[in-house]
Amino acid sequence: MLNITAARRAKNTSVELNMAPLIDMVFILLIFFLVNTSFVKESGIEVNRPSAATAQFQEKATIMVAIDKENRIFMENREIDVRAVRANIERALAENPNGGVVVIPDKISSAGVVISVMDGCRMAGAKNISLAATVPQK
Repeated sequence: MLNITAARRAKNTSVELNMAPLIDMVFILLIFFLVNTSFVKESGIEVNRPSAATAQFQEKATIMVAIDKENRIFMENREIDVRAVRANIERALAENPNGGVVVIPDKISSAGVVISVMDGCRMAGAKNISLAATVPQK
């Protein structure tokens, strides 16, 4: 009669699982997702946006510039001067050349300041500039 357990003990082989290829694959996936992720830089303040019936959602907005009701300009949680908009947008576009700029004006902010900010964005080389608005409630 054949004794199976005795035959297994005689071989005395152990099974090992090599984890190195699995760890390599995890790191490759991690690097892939980090490289392909775009980070959104918020403006840093909350503004009362105007409403527009034709407002559309924009997917690739990575640079936010906010204008509050006192016509102060904010970018990346800090207040900037209207003359510094161009330099700040150039720096942000150097980090992400395909990024879009969203100007978020308050309802009662001055149109002249909004136009100056948009002009600074264009002079900095931004191709995709949008104004933020909310969709009116029905």
